[in-house]
Amino acid sequence: MSVRVLLVDDQPLMLVGLGILIGDTDDLEVAGEARDGREAVRLVRELRPDVVVMDIRMPGMDGIEATRQATAEPDPPKVLVLTTFDDDEYVYGALRAGASGFLLKSMALNAILDAIRVVAAGDALIAPSVTRRLIADFAGTPGPTAPEPAADSSLIAGITDREREVLALVGQGLSNTEIAERLVISAATAKTHVARLFAKLEARDRVHLAIIAFQTGLTPHRR
Repeated sequence: MSVRVLLVDDQPLMLVGLGILIGDTDDLEVAGEARDGREAVRLVRELRPDVVVMDIRMPGMDGIEATRQATAEPDPPKVLVLTTFDDDEYVYGALRAGASGFLLKSMALNAILDAIRVVAAGDALIAPSVTRRLIADFAGTPGPTAPEPAADSSLIAGITDREREVLALVGQGLSNTEIAERLVISAATAKTHVARLFAKLEARDRVHLAIIAFQTGLTPHRR
């Protein structure tokens, strides 16, 4: 079954380029296209896509508000936000709005296709170094002169020791395959552990799991 993708961008060239590439794949299909956030939310409700590739800076309703409304829908799609790592305030806003991943507009279009597949499968997307910075700032880490925030282990009281190991590695930005290699287990077993963490911790996605790993001290912030 193909992954149905809604493309949202006010730049026609981006829509055309991604649309052509997706049309040439066997496992992805364009469910629709939108030029602004308001149209994107309408199409999410009408078309029920699996993944939304969402620009942030658009006229009218921006990508952050559109992400907030899209992820509040029943059985919401995964949202990949198009941004740059220099626009941290937009990235944090999108995180709070429910985005599952972040892409650079400067990435090759083929790399964006791969990222769509990754997030559709519920796997990791953000590079480890970027994950640490996003999580630290999102969780409100104090400045370099302030003490490290106290870890709250009560958040993970109900998980096993192995699940703690997996959660710590998710917090470092590792994919299921990388977790499997690190722990010398099968990729299927790693995926099962991650799925159990989603259920036990009521996590929205891997970014949410990574934030929990940070808050509980399993993945300490590295200054």
